[in-house]
Amino acid sequence: MDLKRYFLEFSYSGAAYHGWQRQPNAISVQEVMEEALKVLTKADCALTAAGRTDTGVHARKMVAHFDTHFPITASNQWVYRMNQFLPKDIAIHNIRTVKTEAHARFDATSRTYEYHLTQSKTPFKLGISYAIYQPLDFDAMNQAAKVLLDYEDFECFSKSNTDVKTYLCTISRAEWLPILDGHVFTITANRFLRNMVRAIVGTLIEIGLGKKNIQDMHQIIQSKNRSLAGYSVPAEGLFLTEINYPNSIYIDNG
Repeated sequence: MDLKRYFLEFSYSGAAYHGWQRQPNAISVQEVMEEALKVLTKADCALTAAGRTDTGVHARKMVAHFDTHFPITASNQWVYRMNQFLPKDIAIHNIRTVKTEAHARFDATSRTYEYHLTQSKTPFKLGISYAIYQPLDFDAMNQAAKVLLDYEDFECFSKSNTDVKTYLCTISRAEWLPILDGHVFTITANRFLRNMVRAIVGTLIEIGLGKKNIQDMHQIIQSKNRSLAGYSVPAEGLFLTEINYPNSIYIDNG
């Protein structure tokens, strides 16, 4: 059987995991999924994901690719079987055949994150939303969020001492919208830096609290200084929700 490349689409709750990437002394989503793949394909299968989520961050849609000689014909049946080998907090949704050079990380054209915020105490949001009880000016927060679309260098929101070649990102959407029991911040870009979304949300919250203003957002971004930006909000409210790819990478009809 020829070696083929596949894209897996899946979701997970990050609460029980130390992020996506394998860790030497902690459980990760990647490790659990690769072990399930090994059982099914009867061979080691390395997963390469579209990105790395940190400890406690959730994914409504994540994509990873892998190569295998194992024949995968009926995708629905294969998805069902793999889900039987995975815990309840990880779910496979689809598998698609792609070109051998297709790459889950480098071929992604955009990614979308959501950050969920609640301003009332509710047990049903526990672990999936950040609770903040002070009044927030969401109009000011949205005006400040629009500023992000005017820039490309976001070093000020990147985690310090990370090995990155460029801090350039193209943000196409950044806005707060009301939802039941709270608000959600949605941000879309071609790529994201480590801890970038959580630092942006923390900065916007400080603007919403009146600790910073909209002009400060310009100065923070221009400074390229992480210490001038806001605090990093907790991981529990953060969800990776969408990853887009060009149709040209797929061999099947999806």
